[in-house]
Order: sequence, then C-alpha cells, then structure tokens
Amino acid sequence: MRFDWLFQQRENIVTLLGWHVYLSVIPVLIGLALAIPVGGILHRCGKFKDGILNVLGLLYTVPSLALFVLLPGLLGTKILDTVNVVVALTLYAFALLIRTVCDGLDSVPPETHQAAVAMGYRPLQRFLSVELPLAVPVIAAGMRVVVVSNVSIVSISALVGMPQLGALFTQGFQLHFLTPIIAGIFLCIVLALLLDNLVLRTGNKMTTWQPKRNAK
Repeated sequence: MRFDWLFQQRENIVTLLGWHVYLSVIPVLIGLALAIPVGGILHRCGKFKDGILNVLGLLYTVPSLALFVLLPGLLGTKILDTVNVVVALTLYAFALLIRTVCDGLDSVPPETHQAAVAMGYRPLQRFLSVELPLAVPVIAAGMRVVVVSNVSIVSISALVGMPQLGALFTQGFQLHFLTPIIAGIFLCIVLALLLDNLVLRTGNKMTTWQPKRNAK
C-alpha cells in the first residue's frame, strides 16, 4: 500500500468521491420521487398490479454497461455525458423501489384505511396523510438496499469514462498497481455504510410513532 501515492492524489480522489456520491444519491432520490406516485396508482390496480410490477422489474435485468452504451443513442447525448449514468441508475432505482412502495402500502392495516375513509379523508389526502407515512418503514428498508447497490453499480460507469471511484479500479488494473484499487474498494465500502446509516436514521426520524424496539 503506497500511502505517499494516496497523499499525492488526494485532490483527485476527493473529486472522484464527490462524483460517486452524486451519482449514487441523485438517481435514488429521482427514482423514489417517481416510484411513490406510480406505486400509489399500482396499489389500487388489484389483480393487474403483480403483472405490471413484474414487467417493470425487468428493467433491473438489463446489464448496466449495455445501458450506459445504448442511452446516448436514445437520448441524443454524448457517451461521456453524466445524464446517461443518472438516467440508467434512476431506471434501476425505480425498478426496485416501485415494488417496495407497493409492499409498503400493502402493509397498511385495512382497518386503518377504513377509519380514514370513515373520517372523510379524500383519496389523495388519505394517501399522503395516512397510507404513505405508515408505509415509510418498508420503503426505508428498500431504500437501504437500493442505495448500497447503487454505490456498487456506479463503479461500472468507469468503463465508459465517467469520473468516480471506479476510475481508481481501471487505473490500478492498467498500471498493475494495487494501491488505487484498495483505496477505491475501501472508499466504496465506507460510502455505502454511511449512506445506509443515513437512510436508516432518516427512516427512524420519520417513524417516531413506532415502538423503539422496532426502530432499530
């Protein structure tokens, strides 16, 4: 392990880390913003819900590298455009979170739904004020999985020249030099743990109504 090399490259590594955080977080937030309304609609689709979710889930089976290469032609962007990676990772996040949102809404007790209807809540008001808050624990659990997986998938975009921690892997392989590879792996693990903890704490703060023993 060459710590002198890490010190010399510290500014570049910090820049790559910043890009990695951006590419890991923004697509998940966009995917969640899309999954919540779509999940709310599918939740009311009855017998058609599972079929639609299975079709949407196929988005996650598309190889990420292939998607990074195909999107420029579909979007009219350049191969090194950050938009390609953001769109690809947003599709993956959406494909995972849409089912999570539906599962969260399904977890709301029927009697709670009936009570909200009896109190005069309109459908949108009931969704935002009753159903969605009660679905937060399930959605937060799904978010933790998506955020951690995104940290890993982002690294693959180094193969199409995107700046992020994956660039340390390609650099290490090209130079037959282990230090950048070890540094990249370490930083990815730390970033995944930090983001996972952030989602966990945010979910706990949004569900203060839960018993403390369930908020771990």
